[in-house]
Amino acid sequence: MMPVFYVWAALLIWQSLVSLQGGVRYLAYVRREMARSVPPFTPFASVIAPCRGSDQGLKENLAALFTQAYPAYEIIFVTDGAGDLSLEFIKEAQREFQNASQPKTRVVIAGRASESGQKVHNLLAAVGEVDPASEVIVFVDTDARPRAGWLRSLIAPLADERISATTGYRWFIPVRGGLASHLRAVWNASIASALGENVRRNFCWGGSTAIRRSTFENLDMTKQWRGTLSDDFTLTRALRRCALPIHFVPDCLTASHEDCRFRDLFEFTTRQLKITRVYAPQLWKIVLGTNLFFVVGFFGGIALIFVRLAFGLPCRIPLALVGSIYALGSLKAYLRLRAVSLPLASFSRQLRAGEPAHLLLWPLTSALYAYNALAALFSRRITWRGITYELKSPTETVIISNGNGQEFTTESEQAHHA
Repeated sequence: MMPVFYVWAALLIWQSLVSLQGGVRYLAYVRREMARSVPPFTPFASVIAPCRGSDQGLKENLAALFTQAYPAYEIIFVTDGAGDLSLEFIKEAQREFQNASQPKTRVVIAGRASESGQKVHNLLAAVGEVDPASEVIVFVDTDARPRAGWLRSLIAPLADERISATTGYRWFIPVRGGLASHLRAVWNASIASALGENVRRNFCWGGSTAIRRSTFENLDMTKQWRGTLSDDFTLTRALRRCALPIHFVPDCLTASHEDCRFRDLFEFTTRQLKITRVYAPQLWKIVLGTNLFFVVGFFGGIALIFVRLAFGLPCRIPLALVGSIYALGSLKAYLRLRAVSLPLASFSRQLRAGEPAHLLLWPLTSALYAYNALAALFSRRITWRGITYELKSPTETVIISNGNGQEFTTESEQAHHA
């Protein structure tokens, strides 16, 4: 038993060292990018904000969109119904900022989706309403609260014609706190640090992405989005197929001020891995394999220590090995926090409050990743913004329930009942 554990622990330490090296590169990249001057590239842009329901802090999030330090842009809010809760907040923001010279705003009612995810359906409707003068299309989620320079920083790298798209990412900041909220923040943080210098491996996050309108049209994204659920995975796949680079802009790391319950935590994290399994199966396999490997080695090592203590056996070596793995993971989390504290400097107090969670809870999020990936192995059904979907393939999404209590029957279920 002990020789097996020693080999397993040695491999985990090696894996942790590789991960730590990635953390060093991430911090160096963020520092380099933050030190660059922003190119004076400010073409007219269309910001598309799909809305559904009332996000926590929605009023402040919308105000952040209206107060961007950018010379000329429009905001297109899009929702599926005229009775959506978000519309009252949008109208309030329009009234509050009606005397401002920028931006132009309008609301598009997309109606109910029938063959795509509701968000994709809404985006397709909004893209069709983009101002003819617009040179750049920007996508943003209403649970994000971008800083005033976000839009300029996101678009500026497109001045380099070799860059096809730019992206930021979210950083969860718990409001009232709580274990579930902090766990979600730590779980999400590891994805944020997966972005970096390698433009071929970067991915678009739908909550903060900019793309030249000409590139969007040349990719025929309106066609490629039909039947899909994930707007950002589909856009990323299209860019990669054409070998078009995606530039990560650290200055566009965007705060999401939200709390969640454990039910919300498991629903959110499992949904992400189910989507990943459908749209990026190789990545899902890596997540499943590496996190199962960690869970067995790390938590198995802790169990082994307690067993040896119970039998009066020496446990200094296994304790040192498990402690080394934990220390390396905490150091990676510390480097990540140092990196994000640069673009999110205005939230330094909240970041400090969340630091203990990032340094201490990361092994639990590895276990959560393993659970999420295993759950994705057995089901492709998700609920997102109150709507239930079955993910048949990257290009086939079946709506099971539309969120208003109306149920739909899939072909497989019809065959079963027959």
